[in-house]
Amino acid sequence: MTDSTTAPPSDRTIVEIAGGVMTITMIDEENRNALGAQLLAELGAAIDRAEADPAVRVVVLTNRGTTFCAGANLKEQTSGAAGTPGGPTMTLPDLFVRIRNSPLPFVGKINGHAVAGGLGLAALMDISVVLETAKHGFTEVRIGVAPAIISVVCLQKMRRGEAVSAMLRGNRFLAPEAVRLGLFNQVASADDIDAAVDEIVSDLLAGGPNALAATKTLFDQVPEMGMEEALAWTGKLSGSLFKSVEGQEGMTAYLQKRPASWVPEAE
Repeated sequence: MTDSTTAPPSDRTIVEIAGGVMTITMIDEENRNALGAQLLAELGAAIDRAEADPAVRVVVLTNRGTTFCAGANLKEQTSGAAGTPGGPTMTLPDLFVRIRNSPLPFVGKINGHAVAGGLGLAALMDISVVLETAKHGFTEVRIGVAPAIISVVCLQKMRRGEAVSAMLRGNRFLAPEAVRLGLFNQVASADDIDAAVDEIVSDLLAGGPNALAATKTLFDQVPEMGMEEALAWTGKLSGSLFKSVEGQEGMTAYLQKRPASWVPEAE
């Protein structure tokens, strides 16, 4: 797949599709990509477009500027705009649910600082690479609020004691510490971050689309079940995948020592 398309320009994001990958770049550098109504709406619209386009297999979320995302748009929060009727059509909880429930894998190219709600958005990515010099933190307590919404995401990734310390202190920490805490997968230098993300995307494109979607459901469903229920549910899922057109093609391709039909041809 070598086709490439770019969405019409908008104020907060640029959306590009090439080789089965949608790249969403947050470009509101003036507001440090703060999560205001317009940015949330544009991110929601991009996800709609990705899920409606069968050519899109992977979504990469990244940023321009030195900040990936600074969290909530405090100007809107203090003006009351965020809670007024006819306000945002996409809220932060809405966005989190859309990404978590999407059948598409989301890769974070965290090319800058991520704090407060922005750290939650970054941690929500299925797989993430973070710039080694970026700083992160749960800074909500320092402006008199709590990391409430993002705790739903981050507490699933962090050990309790470390989460308590980070969220109560509100201090900032470097990217390697964020990886150690479980919020991101790996650190990369400015020179290497593109290659690191490309390698992850290449691996994802080698997986069957339905298989990737099914695998994403495991992380939410299995931990909530008892052992017997989980084994029964996963047994049915596994059986259906083995019998599926995609599963049969994947096994046949493996036995014939050829790429499966969904794997992009090497350029």
